[in-house]
Parts: sequence; structure tokens; C-alpha cells
Amino acid sequence: MSNQFNRPIRVLVAKVGLDGHDRGARIIATTLRDAGMEVIYTGLRQTPEMVVNTALQEDVDVIGISILSGAHMTVFPKIINLIKAKGMDDVLLTGGGIIPQADAQELKDMGVGELFPPGTSTSDIVKYITGWVHQYRNF
Repeated sequence: MSNQFNRPIRVLVAKVGLDGHDRGARIIATTLRDAGMEVIYTGLRQTPEMVVNTALQEDVDVIGISILSGAHMTVFPKIINLIKAKGMDDVLLTGGGIIPQADAQELKDMGVGELFPPGTSTSDIVKYITGWVHQYRNF
């Protein structure tokens, strides 16, 4: 998954808040790495500010948030606002976890990319990220 400058797609995978269940995030991180992407996994208990600052420092193409805590309607809008404030409008914010469909649609309307529920095929996630980056980041 490289561009014309032989740079792999860079993805930051994060767990925001007090949610301590990171098995899904680790599976996604490994899957993306196996697909040729460069993955930065921030670990547990990150704040939206920590996530966006790390994404900026690491020059990522994608931020992937894993959330099971029910705080998605707080976390994603904060991250979107921080991304916009830092001029990172060309970075995809996506994620997965336990997010009701109505909330997922509201988040998409705010600018969040595709949100993946438990059980989503990892190949679908790889295909989505790859397609988005190639379309919007000139890869």
C-alpha cells in the first residue's frame, strides 16, 4: 500500500477514554500492518488531544478509533473539531466498535468516515482505508 514515493499508508489506531478492551484494536492494527500499512498503536486511555497530536506528529493518513464504552458521541466530535483546528482536513477519521446505527449516521454527517461494527470483515476495512487514501491523498 505505497504511493509513488514508496511511502506506506500511515494509520494511527487508538483507544480513547477509560475503555480497557483493546483486543479489537490490536487485531485491526495487525491486519493493517499485514496489508502493508504503517501502523502506530497508541495504546489505552488516550484523550482526543493526545490522539490528534500524535497523528499530526506522525503525519498519518488515517486515524482509527476503537470504542466500546458508549462515549462515541463525545469522542468523535472532539477529534473532528481538533482535526479541523489543526488543518488536518485530509486525514480520514474512521473507527469501529459498539455504535448504534443512528449515532453512526450522525457522526458521518459530522465528517467521520465509515464506522465498522463488531464482526466486520477485516478485508473490508483494509479495502475501505486503501480506497479512501488513494482517492483523497493522491496516492
